Amino acid sequence: MIQISALPAFTDNYIWLLQDPHTRCCAAVDPGDAAPVLDWLRQNPEWTLSDILVTHHHHDHVGGVAQLKDVTGARVYGPASENIPARDVALHDNDRISVLGWDFDVYSVPGHTLGHIAFYHQGVLLCGDTLFAAGCGRLFEGTPQQMYASLQRLADLPDDTQVYCTHEYTQSNLKFAQAVEPHNADIAERVENVRQLRARGEMTLPSNLALEKRTNPFLRTSETSVKQKADERDGRDNRAGAEVFASLRAWKDTF
Repeated sequence: MIQISALPAFTDNYIWLLQDPHTRCCAAVDPGDAAPVLDWLRQNPEWTLSDILVTHHHHDHVGGVAQLKDVTGARVYGPASENIPARDVALHDNDRISVLGWDFDVYSVPGHTLGHIAFYHQGVLLCGDTLFAAGCGRLFEGTPQQMYASLQRLADLPDDTQVYCTHEYTQSNLKFAQAVEPHNADIAERVENVRQLRARGEMTLPSNLALEKRTNPFLRTSETSVKQKADERDGRDNRAGAEVFASLRAWKDTF
């Protein structure tokens, strides 16, 4: 069974490390900094970095890729339509790859960037900066319609799917979620759980899709309470889910 652990990087990034205890091979996901991965490998010399998975081209996700490949010879997978350093395998929507004996489906999830991809293996979603715990990524390149469609695609995965995003944004995201739905008891409960985790210095990830569907406003655009709040903000009737999403995202950008 693959084990997944987090290597903190920068101020709030996580580099996910997938580990196969049988082969002692591991894979790094979105290594924006090589140092945490190299430190781990030095402390665990019986392990080999065999693969690197990249979701999108932003520097805090690719900054360590070239150095790690130089040092370890790891095979680099990344989106075909983005400039990914040292990429060996260019990935397109609906591709399937095998890493550490796990088959991953590749999903195109544009919005945060135009070429952003996610990796899905039964029960495990590596989603970069598309879906966050209680939030979603900013729209640096894509449109609200694209991001809405991407999030809907991810939300269609099984409820027990573990969500491995790459930033510790949960606490601030929940403040916004409470502004959108102040009477949502699930959000209130999650706020308290996350407060306790952070007070102990513990991470809030991974999340899961069932929890996201109860507490993440960007997955709740069809809820009457969420639509009403967006309509109040805009002073108009946002009829489509993508319109509600666009309203929420614009609000979050200045929250």
